[in-house]
Amino acid sequence: MDRKTILLLGISIVILVVMLWFVGIDQVISALKVANLYIIALAIAVQIITYFLYTLRWQILNKQADLDVSIRELFPMVLVGLAVNNITPSGRGGGEPVRAYILSKQKDYLFEETFATVVADRALDTFPFVVLAAITIILMTLYFDMPTWLLAVMIVAVIAIIAILAIIIYMCINPNFGNKVDGWIVGLVRRFYKKNSVELENKIHEAVFGFQDTMKNLVSNKKALYYTVPLSFIIWIFEIFRVYLVFLAFGANVNPIIIGEVFIVASLVGMIPLLPGGLGAIDGVMILFYSSAGITSSISAAATVIERLISFWMATIIGLVLIPKYGSSILDKKSLSSVESEENIDE
Repeated sequence: MDRKTILLLGISIVILVVMLWFVGIDQVISALKVANLYIIALAIAVQIITYFLYTLRWQILNKQADLDVSIRELFPMVLVGLAVNNITPSGRGGGEPVRAYILSKQKDYLFEETFATVVADRALDTFPFVVLAAITIILMTLYFDMPTWLLAVMIVAVIAIIAILAIIIYMCINPNFGNKVDGWIVGLVRRFYKKNSVELENKIHEAVFGFQDTMKNLVSNKKALYYTVPLSFIIWIFEIFRVYLVFLAFGANVNPIIIGEVFIVASLVGMIPLLPGGLGAIDGVMILFYSSAGITSSISAAATVIERLISFWMATIIGLVLIPKYGSSILDKKSLSSVESEENIDE
């Protein structure tokens, strides 16, 4: 973990502490004392099941791409990917190349094939999120007095997600567009990488077309979609159910629909590329909207702290502990330069 990431995590924690101070740290501590630990333990169990469902979905996609990997092998890779996403300031995107890289190296598969299954996995996670986000934005504007800037941020985030998803799908079904993407990447390489550019360009051609072929196979496989699309919706239901359980542990019997709406809004705000894992932004939005929904600010803050310990910190800590299993240098494999350097050393 570099100094910049450590600094951002530190700033995020300070922001959270400041928010708790405004709510009243003594009130939050009092709320924590009355929490039902059995229900919190159940929420933790639900989160672990959610990790298993993430892994199961990825395994299904790997099988469709003729990559034979067990859930036992994929499970720690998923946790490492989640951890890297959580410490990536912009965006919940750094973990995808990392787990694709780990899988390719551990099982000796082509990176473009493993990366294609990871992208397909992320796309399947995004599809139900977009549906739920669109419904949530409509409902939130009807029942909450939302600031204009927050509404604009959420709409822009949803549009951006849809655009990226559309580009990936279009690239899979249109070979000519794949050629344009390939040419665009090669153009960037020629601009920034002068040494061995021809060899690197050939590798990019192979990677892009290999990725395109694998993605096309995955997208066109109806059997895989029959399993993975419903599974993606179930995963989001489990995510919302976890939050509901945490509030239930504090004696706050909140409507699950309200829980889901606030959770989706917080997730959208968390995509703002400022803080790792949206830490600080997500916490603040959750406390604000749950308080607006009639829950006392002390319980909202206490429940949010516990929920984030389960959803954010648990995966982050476990994933970071597992990183040495694959080599700490995997965090550098997200860039073309590091991959190229490694290949040159191997040669």
